[in-house]
Amino acid sequence: MSGLYVGTASWTDKSLLDSRLFYPARVRTAEDRLRFYASQFPVVEVDSSYYALPTAETAALWAARTPSDFTFNVKAFRLFTGHQTPPVALPPDIRTALQAGVGNVYYKDVPEELLDEMWRRFRQALGPLQQAGKLGLVHFQFAPWVMFGTKSLRHIERCSEHLEGFRLAAEFRHRSWFDAERSAETLAFERAHGLVNTVVDAPAGFHNSVPAVWEATRDDFALVRLHGRNHHTWNMKGLTSSAQRFNYDYSDAELAELSDEIVTLSGKVDTTHVIFNNNFEDQGMRNARSLIGVLRARAARLAPHGDAKEQPEPAASVSERHSDA
Repeated sequence: MSGLYVGTASWTDKSLLDSRLFYPARVRTAEDRLRFYASQFPVVEVDSSYYALPTAETAALWAARTPSDFTFNVKAFRLFTGHQTPPVALPPDIRTALQAGVGNVYYKDVPEELLDEMWRRFRQALGPLQQAGKLGLVHFQFAPWVMFGTKSLRHIERCSEHLEGFRLAAEFRHRSWFDAERSAETLAFERAHGLVNTVVDAPAGFHNSVPAVWEATRDDFALVRLHGRNHHTWNMKGLTSSAQRFNYDYSDAELAELSDEIVTLSGKVDTTHVIFNNNFEDQGMRNARSLIGVLRARAARLAPHGDAKEQPEPAASVSERHSDA
């Protein structure tokens, strides 16, 4: 696996499906949707695994329904990333053993033996994708209140230990990780533990947003996640879905600007994933297609000047993927 891959976060977001703007009318089932998505893009981020532990059976279906060169990034379960977790999101037997009520559960609330069992199940669920050569990154999007400090660093180390043998990406959502004093330490920590630094594009100036730090912390992989730049909705109360929060259309000028940084970053690693997380209706898909066009036009423009080798193209354009995949 090498090159530059562009895709989106999720292929089944409710806003996307309700819009009927991406999938043709003939695409009606879960299998059809994944096959169609994989005919358009070479990579996708699994979002559902954040809300509930996936199963190996489901992962095996994902692997079977996609081309041999398709890649999945899988988001880590919310409990592992420090987020509040409603008991209903836990496996039934874990919920029963924990005797959980109606209040949210946090990682610190769960006995070690139950945590170990959930980590085991998560590893098991990743197995079919890894065995098929279709697992890219296991993505840890840490809660906004996970701040730089000894306790947080130790927790991340434990996450790495539980998922030894997998490639992990870390996305931080508190500004303490990349302020003037801690940025170098954060990058050094990621390098020391083999974590892929997640370059984030998001509204600036909030306690729960971080700047885009265009640094690679591994030689083999880089990750860019684009959340949009909607300052108005970033911390708006009362939203009913993430699609409302990330409601943003990148302009052509913004995508061209981002392409400069993406190309520079991709020149430092073997593989770069660019994931659009603006998920209102078909925004992510449209912006992903536009970025692919920008990157290809850039590569074609520079090719006559002998600079093409420094301009990696997207691994597959929309027209080059198999329409019957």
